Amino acid sequence: MLNLPVITLRFSTKLLTAIGCTLAVLSASVPADSVQVAHGISMHGDLKYPPGFKHFDYVNPKAPKGGQVIQSAIGTFDSFNQFIVKGNAADGLGLIYDTLLSRALDEPFSLYGLLAESIEVPNNRSWIIFNLRPTATFSDNHPLTAEDVVFSFNLLRTEGAPFYKSYYADIDKIEALSPHRVKFTFKNTLNRELALIVGEVPILAKHYWQDKAFQKPSLDIPVGSGPYTIDSFDAGRSITYKRNPNYWAKELPVKVGYNNFDTLIFDYYRDGTVALEAFKAGEYDFRQENSSKRWATSYSGNAFDDGRIKTAELEHQNPTGMQAFVINNRREQFADPRVRRALALAFDFEWTNKNIFFNAYTRTHSFFSNSEMAATELPTPEELAILEPVRDQVPPEVFTQVYKAPETKGDGKIYTQLREARRLLQDAGWIFKAGKLVNAETGKQLSIEMLLYSPAFERVVSPFIRNLERLGIKANIRLIDVSQYIARLRSYDFDIVVSGFGQSSSPGNEQRDYWHSSSANKEGSRNLIGIQNPAIDYLVDQLIQSPNREQLVYRTRALDRVLQWNHYVIPQYHINKYRVAYWDKFEMPNIRPKYDLGFNTWWIKPEKDVK
Repeated sequence: MLNLPVITLRFSTKLLTAIGCTLAVLSASVPADSVQVAHGISMHGDLKYPPGFKHFDYVNPKAPKGGQVIQSAIGTFDSFNQFIVKGNAADGLGLIYDTLLSRALDEPFSLYGLLAESIEVPNNRSWIIFNLRPTATFSDNHPLTAEDVVFSFNLLRTEGAPFYKSYYADIDKIEALSPHRVKFTFKNTLNRELALIVGEVPILAKHYWQDKAFQKPSLDIPVGSGPYTIDSFDAGRSITYKRNPNYWAKELPVKVGYNNFDTLIFDYYRDGTVALEAFKAGEYDFRQENSSKRWATSYSGNAFDDGRIKTAELEHQNPTGMQAFVINNRREQFADPRVRRALALAFDFEWTNKNIFFNAYTRTHSFFSNSEMAATELPTPEELAILEPVRDQVPPEVFTQVYKAPETKGDGKIYTQLREARRLLQDAGWIFKAGKLVNAETGKQLSIEMLLYSPAFERVVSPFIRNLERLGIKANIRLIDVSQYIARLRSYDFDIVVSGFGQSSSPGNEQRDYWHSSSANKEGSRNLIGIQNPAIDYLVDQLIQSPNREQLVYRTRALDRVLQWNHYVIPQYHINKYRVAYWDKFEMPNIRPKYDLGFNTWWIKPEKDVK
């Protein structure tokens, strides 16, 4: 969808009356303080699918199994461990793991039993018990037990990427009550999302990992309990997954109609342009396009004309989050918000959209765009009450204005914007001298390096660079390979990058990793901006502790406003469609999931191999 250098997460519905995190209970109505036993759990309201459901509505339960699918990946890989900071993990590794619960892609945030056949949870959400299926096994036929669950969480929180420690910071204790019963006890009853998100963690095999150096990248093939296993690989160039014919969960309701391809291959290419040409030559089968120019100009030729290659724009209801020029606030020259705002005035989105993107995109103004949680109007009394405790710590515009990213006429003439930028820079201590923007005290010119890994994005950045140069700023593009790029992001060694902060329809614990002071200096965290702001810390905590859906929306909007008016990023754009192209060998269910592309529910036409 978007050209995001960092893969980010998740997937709005207007359930403003939903009270917190509710369960679909198996029994009749029970007292409010009792423990409920359920086949699933929802953050937003009642579950769509009742106990004993056969399959999700958006799958074909009779989809034929078989065939081979090849997809592309960009860059290279040197590790099969996607849970750590070091190394470049191969694409598709999620295929080899299972989780305690499985997400329904046609509900905003509902989970149903996978490894766990049922859950038990009190109404105050102080703990949750998962009752594991005795039939659950790893690919080597070793039973999966509560010990594996305990081991996985302890390992990820102590030796995994910083994300895991912050995301699951409110877990107090994890206990194996029996071989098939595991209990999570939480530090408080305020983090109501936690009962759900612990169910989404891939469970690792203790017998495989306990003697391994977990923090060291490795191409040793790991053991998992998921529907696929790693069959073969060519280091850095290709990886092949085979569907496990003995997959323990293949007949469970949450897996019926999924995982229909026998073989999945990811072939690696150095950039998107090369990958597209390989696709058109029949080297692989399916691709999602993130470049509007390529989508508008490059999907043509005989294979398209005669129908051998199909293209489609498939709408979705996912929040689109924030894609932006991310400004590293750790750099001294960007510490002043007036400087960051001035830089934003030099990005001419309207001209870029018309001349480069074929008017394909919508300007992003919110960190929670395309959702009800975006702050698009003046704050309500409820939001003002949330913001009042930090009034003296946030920009005054938070209370009086609606933020909108700078706009232009789209004709390339942005003199008014540049004049405003010069005024802001002068107020921040930068002066225009001999054609250069220099610090009034040190005389040093303001310089900016735009760090990129994709040559395709140079055409977006170059006009922005020219406008910065008109302000007297020394600006340049630094193009590096994917491995270097990832390493520099993890160590925050950059001035400005193009990145994104994906959002779900139920923001929660991941916000701590995005914006909280505690993640600002943890190598590999997603706080790329380097935010260390007590007011934002407070609002993140308030969001995580939202007692119900209504408050979640208000608190998210309050956080959005403070992020917007601090000018931490230069907002770019979004689109609410998947742009896909595929060789005419696939079929898909009649009903599509609302919150996902659902490619893993497609299947290959048994009679057709067109290439």
